[in-house]
Amino acid sequence: MNYTKSEAKAASRAAFRGVVAAITTPFKEDLSVDEAGIRHNMRHLTQNLKVNGVFCTGVMGEFWSLTKEERKRIVEIVCEEAKGRCTVIAHTGHHSAHETIELTKHAEAAGADFSILMTPYYPTASEAMVFEWFKYVADRVDIGIWMFDTPFSNTPQLSPDLTARIAGLTNICGAKIARPVEHYAAVRKLVGDEIVLSSPIEGEFLHMIRDHGQRVHQSSASPYLLQSSNRQPIREYTELALAGKFAEAQPISDSLKAARAVGRKWTVEPFHNHKLLPIAAIKAWSELQGMIGGPVRPPLPQITSAERTQLRADVETTGVVNGTRRAAAE
Repeated sequence: MNYTKSEAKAASRAAFRGVVAAITTPFKEDLSVDEAGIRHNMRHLTQNLKVNGVFCTGVMGEFWSLTKEERKRIVEIVCEEAKGRCTVIAHTGHHSAHETIELTKHAEAAGADFSILMTPYYPTASEAMVFEWFKYVADRVDIGIWMFDTPFSNTPQLSPDLTARIAGLTNICGAKIARPVEHYAAVRKLVGDEIVLSSPIEGEFLHMIRDHGQRVHQSSASPYLLQSSNRQPIREYTELALAGKFAEAQPISDSLKAARAVGRKWTVEPFHNHKLLPIAAIKAWSELQGMIGGPVRPPLPQITSAERTQLRADVETTGVVNGTRRAAAE
């Protein structure tokens, strides 16, 4: 963090551009944190995929299953590996505001550039209560804070009015809005450029850049599931679109149509249809890309051998593993 509390909004606008990846937490077979795996993944993301940032200890990172000490250690490792290479935004949210403050202060001390807080998910809270929760935390830390409005929290969405009200706090500097485009547009109408806004849906990113002024994909697993060491179409179309070259960016984005369909099958439909977080499938897919995944922690179910075989077959037809589409898929 190289800015003061009062400079958080400006720092966020300067830092968030391009592609940010929401990373998983690799575990060993005994379900302990695989620290070497985290380092391996970070080097792949920063050196091979050249992401602009990483979001750690969030939903993809199974934060609910991690001890406080594990969350701190993961942030430390991520910051060590990211230093000088990419921005780090650490999820430090917890149902306890006091734990949130402790984790957020630790992330700042460890070298994270920003923190992000999921909407309080227990107990059920009114808009006034949610505002007071964010204010209580923000008043007691200096680092810039993003709001994380997601259906994964199983709480009502932050209304545009509430989002704008929270955005008025000194060090609130961004919002990851995993909601329909209409909701995003309503928020942007109220907050303008006061804070950075991002929809995490990669398939809509080009449209969001062109029509809604979005500057950063913050964030999802797509940057490492749909890209490989020798082919980074998301990074390529993003740079073209941010330069205003939409005609050149469109065919590159369109080339991911088949891969996105596989992504919906394995990483979107399980949650929409069964409220199942698809972390096991995401980890298995990431392993096809040379990353370290490992098992998931309870209560999430492990991916079965049959599912793993089908996932591999589906992914291989798209060409995202080796960067070229198989002839059978033409």
